[in-house]
Amino acid sequence: MGPSACAMKCVYMAVMSLDPTGQGRKRWVIRWKGALNAFDVAFDGRLTAGRK
Repeated sequence: MGPSACAMKCVYMAVMSLDPTGQGRKRWVIRWKGALNAFDVAFDGRLTAGRK
């Protein structure tokens, strides 16, 4: 595992310890979905290209 993967895992574990049920993540997605869609349009699909 590279250094960036280690850092991401540490951040993930810290977030999960603060919100073990995942309810905060659901609220975050609801609030940010419109903004993320706008960024995806503005940046010509580059944000979602890695998820496909």
